[in-house]
Amino acid sequence: MPPLDDAHTGTRIREQRRLARLSQRELADRIPYSYSLLNQVECGARPASADFVAAVAHTLRVDVTVLTGQPYVTELHQDHLAGLVRPIREALDLYDLGPDPDMTVRPGAQLVAAADQLCAQVRATRLHAAAAALPDTIAELTTAAWRAPSTVLWQALASTYRTAHDVAVKLGYDDLSSVALDRMDWAAQRASDPCLAAVRQYMRALVYCREGEYSIGRRLIGSGHGILGQAGQTREALAVTGQLHLGASVIAARADDGAAVDAHLGEATALACRVGDASDVHWLSFGPTNVAMHRMSAAVEMRHHDEALKQAQRIRPPASMATSRRAHFLIDRARSEMELGRTEASLKSLVAARRAAPEQTRYHPGTRETIRGLVHLSRRTPETLGNMASWIGM
Repeated sequence: MPPLDDAHTGTRIREQRRLARLSQRELADRIPYSYSLLNQVECGARPASADFVAAVAHTLRVDVTVLTGQPYVTELHQDHLAGLVRPIREALDLYDLGPDPDMTVRPGAQLVAAADQLCAQVRATRLHAAAAALPDTIAELTTAAWRAPSTVLWQALASTYRTAHDVAVKLGYDDLSSVALDRMDWAAQRASDPCLAAVRQYMRALVYCREGEYSIGRRLIGSGHGILGQAGQTREALAVTGQLHLGASVIAARADDGAAVDAHLGEATALACRVGDASDVHWLSFGPTNVAMHRMSAAVEMRHHDEALKQAQRIRPPASMATSRRAHFLIDRARSEMELGRTEASLKSLVAARRAAPEQTRYHPGTRETIRGLVHLSRRTPETLGNMASWIGM
C-alpha cells in the first residue's frame, strides 16, 4: 500500500505545540505521559490514544477535534453525509420561534413514533437515514409542541435533540452536538422530566471527558444524580442512575483514579442486578452486559491492556444489544489487541466492527489510530489492512 499520509494526529499535535511555543520536552512535562511517547506520536511511530489526545488538547487549550482532524470531510462527502449537517443545524435553531403557521404536522402519536425510530436508527448505526429524517422531524415536533403543549410531545422533541447530539458526535461535529444538548435541556424542562434532564447531564459529562476536562465531567455526573432525586425509585430512574455511574467510571479511568472506577462499577453492577436488561430505557443499553463492557473499557483507558483483553474475552454481546454499542466494544478490543502486539486479532476485531457498523467505524477516531498502529507494527501490510486504511482515508 502507499505510505501513510502525513496529516495524522501526531502531525497536528506537533503543529499546535509549536503554535503554543512549547518544545517537546516542555509539553511532555505538562501531560501525564512520557517525552518518548510524545516524540513517537508526533513522528507517527505510535498511535495517539483518546486519553493521550485529550490530555494534550487540555494542556494546549484546543478542542480535541483540532488534533484528530474531525470532521473527516472527504469521507463525509463520499458517503453523502456532509450535506445533511446544515439542515440539522437549521432545525435546531427553530426552538424559540413558536409554531410554523404554514406547517402541517402528523398526529402526536406518529411524531412520538418517529422520534423513537430516529433513536433506533442511531443505535443500529444507520446514520445517513437518521440524519436525513432528523430535520423534518424536529421541525414538526417543534410546531406540534408549541401548538398543543404536552409532556409527551416535549419528551419526544427532547429525544430528537438527543438524536441530533448522537449523530453530530459520531460524525465529528462537536460544536453542533453541544447546541443539540442545550436544546435537549430546554425541551426536558418543559416536559418536567428529571430522567431526561439527567440523561442530558450524562451526555454533557462525556463531552467534557473527551476534552480532558475530568473535573467538570464529574460535577455533571453529580448534577445528574441530584436531578434524579426528584424521580423516585422507578425502574427508569434506577437505570439512568446506573448509566451515570458507568459514565463516571469512564471519566475516573481517564483520570487514572482506579479506586473511583471500582466504586462506580460496583454501584452500576448492583443496579444492573436490580433492573436487569434495561436497554429499553432511554436507549441507554444499560444492563449487566453493558456494565461488563464498561469494565473492559475502563481497563483500556487505564492502559491495562492485558486485563482489558481478559475482560473482553468473557463478554458475549447478545444479538439484542444495540449495534452501536457492540461496534464500540469491538473498537476498544482492537485497541488493546494492537497494544499487545496481537495484530491479526486486532485487525479481525476492526473488520467485525466495520461489518456491523460501517458508518460508525469509519468515523471513529479510535479506528484510525488503531489502523495506524497496525501498519507500523506489520512488517508486511496484509491486503485486508491496506483496504481498511484506504477505506478510512489514510
